[in-house]
Amino acid sequence: MKFNILIILSILSVLSCSKEEKTFVDVSNIQTETIVKRFDQEFYTIPRENLNELKAEFPYLFPEPNPDSVWVNKMNNKDELALFKEAQKLYSDFSMEEELLDNLFKHIKYYYPQFKEPKTITILTNVDYENNVILADSLLFISLDIFLGKTNEIYADFPDYIKQNYTKEHLVVAVAEKFAQQFIPPSSNNNLISRMVQEGKKLVLTEAFLPDTVEHEIIGYTEDQLLWADMSETEIWKYFVQNEMLYNSDTKLAERFIDDAPFSKFFLEIDQESPGRIGSWFGWQIVKSYLKNNKVPIQRVMIMDNEEIFNNSKYKPKK
Repeated sequence: MKFNILIILSILSVLSCSKEEKTFVDVSNIQTETIVKRFDQEFYTIPRENLNELKAEFPYLFPEPNPDSVWVNKMNNKDELALFKEAQKLYSDFSMEEELLDNLFKHIKYYYPQFKEPKTITILTNVDYENNVILADSLLFISLDIFLGKTNEIYADFPDYIKQNYTKEHLVVAVAEKFAQQFIPPSSNNNLISRMVQEGKKLVLTEAFLPDTVEHEIIGYTEDQLLWADMSETEIWKYFVQNEMLYNSDTKLAERFIDDAPFSKFFLEIDQESPGRIGSWFGWQIVKSYLKNNKVPIQRVMIMDNEEIFNNSKYKPKK
């Protein structure tokens, strides 16, 4: 009984700390013009004789020199129509997502006033998960077929860690993350701690853009995975330090602790319990610690040297 109470208290402590670290800003007076075009709906429902009108409105989605027969065949393709029907189950009405996008754009503009919200275009890409969100100048493309729910049969052959974030809830997070990357210059330092902080910057900025979004959704973990990271923080950090990994530039370390994976690779029994990308989670804690202990605007932190952030973060694992 005592052991169970200690676990509950630890969980409540973790959750309360996470809540306190959120930064909310007033964006009520920020003006945005959020335009969403449902190309997916128009393409699969438009009368074939009106194809030229669609091509005139979305010329960038009809590359030359493909003849019209290519597009007509695509419109009539049974597999694509089935995929469109599946997407419509969740996204026949996109108004809620439009609201979330508008709120996201307001927050981006709060931190970066020069930001100009793009025109958003919903598309289907035949489950091309590497292109779930595409930014192209003033256009934002969202592949709705990547956000149909992790239990959808369309993803039956995908590994769990890949399809974990193929959800309606994660759509706006994927968009916010893509924008966050635009404001963070690449780092020339490839040691592990620099890679951690680089990923941490992206997570911190994504969270600033989406302050109402829960932490596990920001990083793309389940609640249990986030709790595991919180509860294991001290021991894992000790592992990095004792094995002299932080300033090691071996690319295999990024594969083990930064890249998408079913679990992080310590080569210990805990591997199967751990979530992937644990190094990104640590980078997140480090950048948050820097912001907490230094009066530096978040915009400036995003362009600072990663090791400088770490050295001045006063980061210490929770005990």
